[in-house]
Amino acid sequence: MNYFNHLKSFISAWSASPLNSLNLDAPWDLTSESVSIVQLLLKQMDLTEYAVNDEIAVHRTTIIESGAVLKGPLVIGPQCLVAAGAYLRGGNWIGERCTFGPGSELKSSFVFAGSKLAHFNFVGDSILGERVNLEAGSIICNYRNERDDKLVLAMSHGSLISTGRDKFGALIGDDCRLGANAVVAPGALLRPATVVPRGSVLDQELGHANRDA
Repeated sequence: MNYFNHLKSFISAWSASPLNSLNLDAPWDLTSESVSIVQLLLKQMDLTEYAVNDEIAVHRTTIIESGAVLKGPLVIGPQCLVAAGAYLRGGNWIGERCTFGPGSELKSSFVFAGSKLAHFNFVGDSILGERVNLEAGSIICNYRNERDDKLVLAMSHGSLISTGRDKFGALIGDDCRLGANAVVAPGALLRPATVVPRGSVLDQELGHANRDA
């Protein structure tokens, strides 16, 4: 399967993004190389639009509140808000008009325009499309802590496939919504406009998904 086309079917803005030129085979290839990819993107920053320091590029229209923790390599696009207590680390690329509320943590991920982590969220090793909304306390897990074999599997077209990675969170399509305290287990591929109910667990590996990829 051509996962590069797969990404385009989940995220409508993929083809117009700087990530499109990378020609990686699968979502987990992107997240596992997030540090080197973001370092590459940093070299393309327009210094009239972005303030760049210590491998951190922040668009001049973005608001970073006192008390937020930013660790490079990191790119934050226009008109974003990073609230006090937010924690961004491990190589992240963030599009425009995104919000990271108090207590939210983003690690080794790529987030497209208009997406929001409300409060007390964790998103690890994931790709979020446009207008994805995580209510308070919802998380996207990136590691199979519950078993000795840590290999992350993903459900695609009715079959489990190996990611070849011990860490991968999810590919979340445009307009998906995660309710408060929802948990998405590693390896999830969520089609656009999927809703994960409040307080639920979505584990596609165990067949608990409301729809697979």
